[in-house]
This record gives sequence, structure tokens and C-alpha cells, in this order.
Amino acid sequence: MFLAIVGVIILFVGVMLKRSPQPAGRFGGLVSVVGGAIAVLGLVLSSVKVIDSGRVGVQVLFGKVQPDVLESGLHFVNPLVEITNFDVRTQNYTMSAQHNEGDISGDDAIRVLSSDGLEVTVDLTVLFNVRSAKAPFILQSIGPDYVNNIVRAVARTAIRDNAVNYAAVDLYSVKRQEFQNRINRTIAASFTKRGLELEQILIRNISLPSSVKASIESKINAEQEAQKMTFVLQKERQEADRKRVEAQGIADYQKILSTGLSDKQLQYESIKAQKEIALSPNAKVIILGNNKGTPILLSDK
Repeated sequence: MFLAIVGVIILFVGVMLKRSPQPAGRFGGLVSVVGGAIAVLGLVLSSVKVIDSGRVGVQVLFGKVQPDVLESGLHFVNPLVEITNFDVRTQNYTMSAQHNEGDISGDDAIRVLSSDGLEVTVDLTVLFNVRSAKAPFILQSIGPDYVNNIVRAVARTAIRDNAVNYAAVDLYSVKRQEFQNRINRTIAASFTKRGLELEQILIRNISLPSSVKASIESKINAEQEAQKMTFVLQKERQEADRKRVEAQGIADYQKILSTGLSDKQLQYESIKAQKEIALSPNAKVIILGNNKGTPILLSDK
């Protein structure tokens, strides 16, 4: 548009030169033609707008926001309108206690009070996007700085409003996911009213006071020691059961030997053993008989 204004000025100068009685007046026609060409070229260029990929454009004419949204690509528009671009891709906003990690340099973590009155520090990342159709509404109602005006403010408020329903230890351990789901619903509802879409809430870290953290770690260590002792006792019981079964088996075996074998059976087993020895190729001396008869000595020598 600036080029068109320059062309109009040159055109005006040319007209004035044509009316001037000075010798330079003969160049008035040429100056007017050049000015007119520049003005036309400026208007044409001002009418052509290119919206980059992943963005949409919102038109403002004399301060009034137009309802039509310009999608990515080439567009011919009124040369008098101003175009404000909105990024409609996934954006993230991080609030962290670590320096140079969040969107604001320094310690930008959210500090809240739990139901038991302890201060809890929360690091948070918000993933969101601008709804294309709502870009004119955002520009008119909120302005282009919707990140600070909405995303940051809503997220911090939701964390504080919901943290008071949980004890500090619960936020740190068993109810962390429940807490995340709860603030996710709160922020999503607030974003929807304002033309934004929440994709995900990521609780990066929850820090407790050092005294509470030490107490939790001590409790966890005690629970681990108790679990270890339970395992040792269970192992010892299993070993005792094994030895008991083994002893019972030995006792049963001895009982069978003492009550189940007769003299004739023992004599038969003895004869079988002596026969195997006699048939063996090794050198041997065999004594046959018992305490009731005369023994017989056999040798292969």
C-alpha cells in the first residue's frame, strides 16, 4: 500500500507541474504517467496476499474485523485491508522452574497450596492450537497475544483451583494422573469458549518441600525393606517345607524297609547279588552260607 501512496503523490506532483508556467512544466505529463503507473502497481501488489502454510489470515478494514478467514495460499483482497496472521498448528507453552527451559526465562513454575497447606511446585506444558474458524473472534475479543492473555492465565488458574483438593503426597504419587485429568478438563472447557483447542496437558514435574520429600523417601525405603523381608521369609518357609517333605520320605522308606522285607526275600536278594558277582570277569573270592551252616569258599584263582 505504501507504493500506491507514493504513486499518488508522484501523480499529484505531475499534475501540478503541468499547470506550472515554469519550463519544468513540460515534464508534468511524464511525471503524471509515472506516478499513475506506480500507484496502479502499488494497488495491485496490495491486493495480492499470500498466507503461509499452517497459518490463517484475518482481515481488518478500518478497524472492523471481517468474518471471512483466509486459508493458506494466494488471495486477492481489498488493498485497504490489514491482514493479521494466526498460527493454527500445534503450539506448546511451558512453565518450568528450570532457567531457560520455559517460555519465560527464569523460574516460571506454578506454586500452589495443597489441601494440607503445603506448597507444591508444578512444572507444566500446554499443547494447544487455534481453531481456524475462530481466528476472527480471537482477534476481536482477545487480541493477537492470546498466549499470555488466555493460555498462560487459564493454565495457572486451573492448576491452583484444582490443587487445593489434593494432599501434597497424593499429588506427588498416587493421584498425579487423576489431578492431570482434572485440570485437563478444566482448561479444555475454558479454551473452547475462547476459540482455542486443548490437545494435551503435560505435568512435567511436581516438587514437594524437602522435609516432606525426605519423609516420603523414608517411607518408600521402609516399604521396600518390608517387601524384601517378606520375600526372605517366604523363601525360608519353602525351604522348610522341602526339608519336611524330604524327611517324611526318608521316614517312610525306613518304615517300609523295617516292616515290609521278610527273611526269605532278603535271602533271595543276597543270592541274586552273589550270582552277579560270580558272573563278573573280575578276580573274586565268594563265601557262601550263613550263620546256620558251614560256609563254602569259591575262588577263580
